[in-house]
Amino acid sequence: MSRGLTGQLRRTGPALLALLLSTSLSSVAVAQTAARGASQEVGPVIVSPAAPRPAPAVSPGSQRSRTARRAAGRNRAVPVAPATQVSNAPVQTPLNTAAVTDVGSRLGITARETPATVEVIGQQRMQDLGIRTTTDVAKAAVGVTGGDAPGAPAIFSMRGFAGDQLTTLYNGIPIGPSTMTGRPMDTANLQQVEIIKGPDSLVAGLGATGGAINYVNKAPHTGPIVNEAFTSWDSFNGYRAGYGSGGSTLINGLDYRFDISHFNNQGFIDDTYSKLSNVSGQLNYRVSDSLKIWGAAEYKQDKDRFYWGTPLVPANAPGIVPTTGVVSGQWSNYYLGGGTRVPVTVDARTLTTNYNVLDNHSGASELWLRSGFQWDITNSISLKSQVYGYDAHRHWFNNEITSFDQTVGNFAGAQSIYRERLALDHAQRLYGNITDLTVNSNLGGMDNRFVATVMASSSQFNVSQDTLFSSDYVDLLNPDRGLYGPRSDEKIYTHLNTASLSLEDRLKLTSTFALIGGIRFEDIELSRTRYSPDGVLRTDRGYPFSKTFNPITGRIGYTWEVTPGVLLYSQYATAADPTVANIFILAPQVPLLLTTSRTYETGVKLQSADKRAEATFSAFDIERKNVYVPESGIVFNVAGKMASKGVEIAAAVNPVAGLKLWGNVAFVQSRFIDFNYVDGSGDFQSYSGKTPPNVPNFIANAGASYRFDTRLPVEIGGLVRHVGDRFNYQDNLVTMNAYTIFDAFAFVDIPKAYFPGVDQTRISVRVKNLTNKLYAAWGDPGYTDQVILGAPRSYELAASFKW
Repeated sequence: MSRGLTGQLRRTGPALLALLLSTSLSSVAVAQTAARGASQEVGPVIVSPAAPRPAPAVSPGSQRSRTARRAAGRNRAVPVAPATQVSNAPVQTPLNTAAVTDVGSRLGITARETPATVEVIGQQRMQDLGIRTTTDVAKAAVGVTGGDAPGAPAIFSMRGFAGDQLTTLYNGIPIGPSTMTGRPMDTANLQQVEIIKGPDSLVAGLGATGGAINYVNKAPHTGPIVNEAFTSWDSFNGYRAGYGSGGSTLINGLDYRFDISHFNNQGFIDDTYSKLSNVSGQLNYRVSDSLKIWGAAEYKQDKDRFYWGTPLVPANAPGIVPTTGVVSGQWSNYYLGGGTRVPVTVDARTLTTNYNVLDNHSGASELWLRSGFQWDITNSISLKSQVYGYDAHRHWFNNEITSFDQTVGNFAGAQSIYRERLALDHAQRLYGNITDLTVNSNLGGMDNRFVATVMASSSQFNVSQDTLFSSDYVDLLNPDRGLYGPRSDEKIYTHLNTASLSLEDRLKLTSTFALIGGIRFEDIELSRTRYSPDGVLRTDRGYPFSKTFNPITGRIGYTWEVTPGVLLYSQYATAADPTVANIFILAPQVPLLLTTSRTYETGVKLQSADKRAEATFSAFDIERKNVYVPESGIVFNVAGKMASKGVEIAAAVNPVAGLKLWGNVAFVQSRFIDFNYVDGSGDFQSYSGKTPPNVPNFIANAGASYRFDTRLPVEIGGLVRHVGDRFNYQDNLVTMNAYTIFDAFAFVDIPKAYFPGVDQTRISVRVKNLTNKLYAAWGDPGYTDQVILGAPRSYELAASFKW
């Protein structure tokens, strides 16, 4: 651990006394607890063949042009109980709050017991709702939207924040800013996706201002071997197939899990696709009832021809065929010098047009290697640890900017598109360790659980970026797409060492009231060098440089079950992240500072006595201070802040056998505050009171399904999703209009009697965007003259098998 981190512990020791008092006393009481036996409220954690505990795991992330950025991720392992095995897992509730997650706490408590909003979307729900990619996961979460901006695919927006202000974890492991490391990813190899809302640096580390998303891999179970297979086809001519298997082997104590999948995801834009391949496996060996060792490996690859956006055009320009309901407001062309603001639209003749060069390609390969152990030292003390290595190579080779222009270029006087190229390559290697020490104790009749977590990692992140930014013009309707052309790269090498110590504690003052708190000390050492295209080390503009950051973040809260089924909670939590951009693209000439953010949240979690109905309500107030926002590569030398307030409500009920009803709404007000500056022309500008990009003020989801109890059980259902107005840029001049889309599905579960040897067979059909709604799904503030359209109506036929 570094001197900076050690110094922090010395300096802040007195301030931690109140928060960690119960922790210290708990440790003293361990021996006493062991003699008395484990508490009924917080039982001992024992590794045994009947109830294997989750093993930690891992996942991926992106970066961009000009205002550069690109991304990848991580995954974690959770046991899967087979259909033929008697499971000790908690009863599944309509909102899945009985699930234990690593995204909200290291204490091993459930989503319901966490004093925050935590959602867990399991594999079965993904299958029922037709969730095929991690971007689609947003549709199943409260108040979340997802975007596949090609420069930063698989990113999210929630509680007023988006992109790098949300941290992505893979099996609990952070690998870097989501817009640098995120990739398109199939959900087939995942057991569940865990989402915590609001600042969460305590668990997720740097950047979790708006929350964190944790992707959890499937892991071995103890019991009979269960095999699974699936395949599907959709009306875009995309296909998907996969196979999985897991269970106990002939070697006593050795369990395994293996999954392989491929998804040829065809786009609705001409000549676009994502081909996603994934293979993963894990072995668990139970050395004894108290010790388990494990190892896991995963390889992922995506090959893509991305859709970079449909150009915004003047609604009053000659020959334009305007659309309605997609975008509105005033637009003045950002990339080509602005001009008079005019009503904006998307041309109906360009809804599937591809403006990318013919030889475009993007993709990534990612390799994860993980290993660890879980050791129950006594009935009250547990130690678990994992080491991991991650190697990723990502590349982009595209025309990225698509900006309408009718006054300049080869097509002056006609409708033409200004294009600009960017090629970019990443090479990232990450090594690290996460170790948890858990102590269960009893203090004066009060149950206590304490966890100390040490995390350390070393990451080398190398970027090779084209500096030519070649540009040209093509026709709006019949673009001669051409080829990329010459390339001249500069090299940027970033090294990042991190070390952290986090302490968490839950003290149950009574059987129904618990205090939960934690604090994290972190030491982050950043260094960067830069080389010109001819290989000369850059020593201008502050290069090379190094910087050390020492954020301290934490959470304090309570849970109170005032009556059975009614749990109140509140929390105060903090987070930290860079002021200007993500840490992988910080430059020496920008403010090398961290922002701080905090949240106040309170709410109630309701559950019926029979666990057939659940509801949650939360109200939050988040503030992020010292915000510097870059625009077109210029960093305004003015600090402001962002404030976000809102409420989220979710409910689900299974009122009678076969019927499921669910719905949720989120209201958010997110604003820049005190954000004034003087632009490059000397003009005063202000974004104060403006809403950040891609933040809707209202999101609602609802769904219902009914299962007919017939000889061939059939289930039919439908979904509706409404997303409010959003802006594609911080000046709020162009609005991506609100939209509502409907999905419908039906499936039949065929009993084993019809297919001997196959325990479960499901045939399903699904219609997405039933009304063929035309809408803007996402806007990338780095590419302000184009928006990304949502997919039109599509059909899917699928089959799955389990034996």
